[in-house]
Amino acid sequence: MSAAVTHTILLVHGPNLNLLGERNPTVYGRTTLLDIENDVAGVCGSRDAALLCFQTNHEGALIDFLHEQRRFADGAVLNAGAYTHTSVALRDAIEGVQLPVVEVHISNTHARDAFRQRSLIAAVCIGQVTGLGRAGYTAAANLLLDHLGAPSATEADA
Repeated sequence: MSAAVTHTILLVHGPNLNLLGERNPTVYGRTTLLDIENDVAGVCGSRDAALLCFQTNHEGALIDFLHEQRRFADGAVLNAGAYTHTSVALRDAIEGVQLPVVEVHISNTHARDAFRQRSLIAAVCIGQVTGLGRAGYTAAANLLLDHLGAPSATEADA
């Protein structure tokens, strides 16, 4: 039988990720945002963690959400979309909330346009997962939960 929830994880999606499955499928595939949220919910559930999902196309809303959740969440998996490469304000918010954050991207940003190869947020994140597609989100969630000391799936079921 599973134990009580041990951690609360945020799954945060930035601009245009609401269009996953439709937008540029040669780069981002046919996976939808709901598919990804369900995948990460499965990982969290198997490791006794709660999940709160959020998506916005607005930079200030991303920052506000991180600020609002900083006292309730234990960490975040974040795909900041294009704000990864442009937002000093988001970088400062990640640093300021003092939560462990794993940066994730569906595509390999290092193999794309030059402007996508630089992440302004990487330096204030505990890790970065890029280019693994849909599987990158579950990898990022497991990385974060490992960092937090959450029980493994087998330990949580014990």
